[in-house]
Amino acid sequence: MGQNIPLRKCLGCDEMLGKKGMLRIVRSKDGEIAIDPTGKKSGRGAYICNDAECLAKAVKKRSLERALRCAIPQEIYDSLKESVTDG
Repeated sequence: MGQNIPLRKCLGCDEMLGKKGMLRIVRSKDGEIAIDPTGKKSGRGAYICNDAECLAKAVKKRSLERALRCAIPQEIYDSLKESVTDG
């Protein structure tokens, strides 16, 4: 009847959630790391809830580095902090 909602695992809280409400971070083939607001950029993607607490957990656990298999520049973390909502 209804459409299936694609689920993705948050790197902060480890919960499976609908990907529409999450932030996607992508590493392209040439190694560039970017926030992907459309969710359509090609490359290896990782998801974080749109929540400051989940972002803090992901940073502390270094989940983003493991998921994207590379070092994450501080500018990306700064951009993510500006993008997430508090609480």
